[in-house]
Amino acid sequence: MPEPSLPFICRFAPSPNGRLHLGHAFSALVNAEAAARTGGAFLLRMEDIDTTRCRPEFEQGILDDLAWLGIVPAAAPRRQSEHFADYAAALDRLEGMGLIYPAFESRSDIARAVIESEAKLGRPAPRDPDGAPLFPFPRSALADGARAKRKAEGEPYVLRLDMAAALEAAGAGPLFWPEAEGMPEGPAVAIPADPAQWGDVVLARRDVPTSYHLSVVVDDALQGITRVIRGMDLYHATSVHVLLQRLLGLATPVYHHHRLILDASGHKLSKSNSATSLLALRNCGATPVDVRARLGLDAGQPTPRM
Repeated sequence: MPEPSLPFICRFAPSPNGRLHLGHAFSALVNAEAAARTGGAFLLRMEDIDTTRCRPEFEQGILDDLAWLGIVPAAAPRRQSEHFADYAAALDRLEGMGLIYPAFESRSDIARAVIESEAKLGRPAPRDPDGAPLFPFPRSALADGARAKRKAEGEPYVLRLDMAAALEAAGAGPLFWPEAEGMPEGPAVAIPADPAQWGDVVLARRDVPTSYHLSVVVDDALQGITRVIRGMDLYHATSVHVLLQRLLGLATPVYHHHRLILDASGHKLSKSNSATSLLALRNCGATPVDVRARLGLDAGQPTPRM
């Protein structure tokens, strides 16, 4: 586990592909106020690897919303789009270890294989913690030489982590992550990691040289993050991140997974579901105090326990 003497450095990492909503506000406030309570640093990261959907005006909107909430990052934001070389270096290291491979199956190929498997076996196909079917095509189904040839010929592909090989390369020691209990700055307990439940996850695509799993691990290390404070929807994904940290020789921060802000139907707020933005609330006369009240945060009081 990280030494208690390490500085408290946390981050808020939104994607500038739309306006922030109440769920973002909660996560940003939890991070910023934990940093303030501990005398630590709150950093900002723009997860803008999707260069087709992320826009400068949305980044400015994030900065405006944070300022309205009274949140001031300790430094200029790190933009993922400016650091593709960092992710390429991590991929090169994993490739040198023989742990990644190009896969050419499309989403429709995967869906068809899953349907056929379920019909043949008479039971649901294995699924990851998010409910998506595991990748059903083993690496051994196509020789690495044939994969390299198809990649060189320009076929669309993604780079997947060979999970079985990665777990073997990680060694015999237990995989776990330290999870802060109660408050973000609370004491940590060891949570066993089970990355195998995710199967051969995607680490990059031909047109996007990274994925969330890879970039978040690399960024946290390069920004010196010692406390990762994020929503419970990413709790199980931490297993993959711990594995990548071990493979890449990176430190594992202390994690804290906070509660999610849900809509009236009990679903997580999201941009794709047109969650009401902070800008819209502000235009309707809401104040930062009103936002805190809607989030169950009393002005000037610590963030609530899970």
